[in-house]
Amino acid sequence: MKRLRWQILVVTITVVIVSLLLLSQQPVSIITLPEAAPGGVYTEALIGSMGRLNPMLDWNNPADRDINRLIFSGLMKFDSHGLPQPDLAESWGVSPDGVQYNFSIRKNAVWHDGEPVTTDDVIFTIELIKSSGSLFPQDIKDLWSQIEIKVIDDKTFQFKLPEPFAPFLDYATFGILPKHLLESVPADQLANAEFNLKPIGTGPYKFDSLMTSGGQITGVVLKVNKEYYVQSAFVEQIVFRFYPDAASAFDAYQQGEVLGISQLTVNVLQPALMDQNLSVYTSRLPQLGLVFLNLNNPSVPFLQSEKIRRALLLGLNRGSIVSRIMQGQAIVADGPILPGSWAHYDEIEKFDYDPDAASALLKDEGYVIPAGGGDIRAKDGQFLTFTMVHPDDALHTQIAQAIQADWALIGVKVDLQSVPYDSLVNDFLTTRNYQAALADLNTARTPDPDPYLFWHQSEATGGQNYSQWDNRTASEFLETARTEADFETRARLYRNFQVVFAKDMPSLPLYYPVYSYGVDVQVQSVQVASMLYDVSDRLALINEWYLVTRRTLEQTPEPTAAP
Repeated sequence: MKRLRWQILVVTITVVIVSLLLLSQQPVSIITLPEAAPGGVYTEALIGSMGRLNPMLDWNNPADRDINRLIFSGLMKFDSHGLPQPDLAESWGVSPDGVQYNFSIRKNAVWHDGEPVTTDDVIFTIELIKSSGSLFPQDIKDLWSQIEIKVIDDKTFQFKLPEPFAPFLDYATFGILPKHLLESVPADQLANAEFNLKPIGTGPYKFDSLMTSGGQITGVVLKVNKEYYVQSAFVEQIVFRFYPDAASAFDAYQQGEVLGISQLTVNVLQPALMDQNLSVYTSRLPQLGLVFLNLNNPSVPFLQSEKIRRALLLGLNRGSIVSRIMQGQAIVADGPILPGSWAHYDEIEKFDYDPDAASALLKDEGYVIPAGGGDIRAKDGQFLTFTMVHPDDALHTQIAQAIQADWALIGVKVDLQSVPYDSLVNDFLTTRNYQAALADLNTARTPDPDPYLFWHQSEATGGQNYSQWDNRTASEFLETARTEADFETRARLYRNFQVVFAKDMPSLPLYYPVYSYGVDVQVQSVQVASMLYDVSDRLALINEWYLVTRRTLEQTPEPTAAP
């Protein structure tokens, strides 16, 4: 009996303790949360037409590159700040002297037909790049012709450069092709290969089929690659449909034919912004609009004056050019390195529109309005007048006319000469046969910010230093940065370069153009890249997009009333 009483007492105490614990807990409610799930079809309107689905042949066709971006992979890729990231290469390393680059291919990387990706595929693709069959620019072919390749094993290899070249990883983003499917095709016959209409790659999506109508290719259907070497995409199927221009693409969206529009040009941007079901994304392009000033032309000696150049910049209403002429599709530029890049320095001196300050600078330099009348400043009989050549398209013509009007207000006379863009480059910039030139620097597909080609002393003759800027300090910063592998050291050198550029202002930066595209609001988790080094970069994070959701359970304590 005594033993039984003890057992009853233990049970009673246990029940009391459990009851007290339960009473002390907050009530719990169970809710369901949406979570991304596989499935759905995303259809996008591409501006242009399909040529060949082969990264060796898509250099001049943005529509092809958009599709190839999802089918093929490179060794490396870059984020929106221009920093290198692994793609097919699981890891890479650089020797202390910056000459040797070691790469290891992901062990689980396979082609869409199931064959493993090997070092042989990389070497085979590089040989194609160098061949006459590829459409890669000659400077890229020349670079690869100087690089030695050492095979370590099926997944590991080494590139040996003839000298240190920090921007080299830019050249490791090429789409890799399968040797086992294309080695029997002669390089000069690559453009006619059946492979180009039924490609096999390693990317997040596989080729499924072509859409045709009236004997013309009207679209391409891709399906998710479930054996992708990183997380598989959520969207089950991607359909690209081709349209001749942004207006017809936007109309297709309004008719419910597509969920996305690859480019929203100025003529459709306003109605797109007013559509509550369309999310509009805007990213900077790797371009710089500027006025080149020829600093070594004896017919305009005043352009050699730093103060005159500064006055010309102060006298430019760049904000008006961006808002009024470019309809907001650009950002005012302050320097030669793109904002958003890891190398951009935001603390450089900036020059807001100030015609009074511009006039004061010109007066300090001795340029005054002649007492006998007239509107053009002069000094010792030398008038502030010169000719600016510009592209003959409507946009650049309007910009040139705005610049002409702005400078007239501060007593500087500019005559305009319009020419086709090819002529501007070949007959004026390349030959240095100009006084001033309105042009665009386009660094697409080169995420590394290296501005050496445009501003180093050695490029003043025969290179792309069209202003013929001769600044030894700036050149030394560029030289060292080009051979330095450490990003922090390079960033410091480029910061110093930008400070020197802003002080000397060898040419006048105007604007960075932007790119707008649209995706329906029902497509979730669409990320916006601040910079598109190629327009296909807008699809860089498509693995994270989703259309289908599933519900997951989550327990949430309910608040209890205060005692």
